[in-house]
Order: sequence, then structure tokens, then C-alpha cells
Amino acid sequence: MPSFTVSVGKAKLNCPSSQKLVFITKLVNTSAFKIIVKGFGDCLKRLFFITGAPGIGKTTVLLRTVEALKNMGFRVGGMLSREVREGGTRVGFEIVDFETEQRGWLAHVNQPDGPQVSKYRVNLKDLETLGAASIRNAVAKAQIVIIDEIGPMELFSSAFKEATIQAVNSDKPVVGVIHHRARDPLIDAVRTRDDAEIIEVTYANRGGIHNLLINKVNQFLKEKTS
Repeated sequence: MPSFTVSVGKAKLNCPSSQKLVFITKLVNTSAFKIIVKGFGDCLKRLFFITGAPGIGKTTVLLRTVEALKNMGFRVGGMLSREVREGGTRVGFEIVDFETEQRGWLAHVNQPDGPQVSKYRVNLKDLETLGAASIRNAVAKAQIVIIDEIGPMELFSSAFKEATIQAVNSDKPVVGVIHHRARDPLIDAVRTRDDAEIIEVTYANRGGIHNLLINKVNQFLKEKTS
């Protein structure tokens, strides 16, 4: 499909030519760029993101999906985030590189510095050196890329945003989570792409969404190789 390229700081956002640019805003630091806010025409879906209320089971759905795809023989990589509890109380969130299983902190109640979200401070060092790096490595080496999640904490990191753009620009399927209330030009750009599908997880459907995602990723990979 013909495409055009939009610069976003050091990164570039490749866009199907069926989409159009309609306004200018900011994404990474102070770098102005044009954002895709509207698309039209049919496009094979490649970006699969789930969203939903807190505690609805988004990460569980994602884990079931990517573990199944891994067991089917696909090389899967990228970033997962999980809550951490001590004595039944949530104290923070950890980052996990899905392929290497290396762990770090996304945010913690005792994190001494970094941007604050509620009672947590974001660990930008681990987010950039482990989280963003795991996404970049997956784009380079894996067949399927995981991004969990595009949310308020992660969006403080320019490196995370640029790694996400690399994944979106790639020719590989991306399976991820978008925070249900987060607002950001990057989220808007992903949501409105012709090749993106956003699925809301509910109590009624959460038991079967992983099978839906597995089928959609398989369909894309079959189409890609045919």
C-alpha cells in the first residue's frame, strides 16, 4: 500500500496513503508534527489493541494471547506491565521483557524521583532501558510485538513513545493494551489508523477475546506470507 512519512522528533510515523492529515499538535517533547486523525478505505488489520476498565482483565487476556502464539511457534517479544502487591496492597508496577523475562520497575510508591501518577512515581530509567528497549528488540527480531500498555505512566517517556512508533511503523503485527482513559496524540494516531483495531474488554466477553486476537494475528500473518 502506498504510504507517506511524518517526522516525530527523531522518529517517523509511516501512514497509509488512504489516511489524511488534518491538524498539528505535539508528541515528543516540543517536536511539532502532523497527526493522523481520520482514515478511510479498507485495510488489513495489523495493530490489535485491547482497552477496558481497571481490573477487567486486560493483561490476563493479553498474556493468554501471546503465550498461545508463542506455543504455536511464533517468536514473540516486547513489553508487559504487571501490578505488584505486598500484603494485599498494591505498591507498584513492574516491567517485564516478554522474551528475556528480565524485570524492572515501571512505578513504585517508594520510587524516590520521576513523574508522579497518583501515589506512584515513574521509574523512567527502567522504562527506557528495559521497556522501550524490549519493544525495539521485538521490532527488530520477533514476529509479533507486544506493547503493554500505552498509558499515563509510559507516556512520560519519549523513548517509549518512539519505540511504540517504530512498532506501529513496522510490517509486524502488534498486540497491546491502551489505557481506557489516557489521552495523548500518540493514542489518537493509533486509534484512527486504518490498520488498527481497538477491542474493549468487558466481563461478558473477556473469556473469549484471546481466541479472537489469536485468529486475527494468524490471519494477518497468513495474508502477509501469501
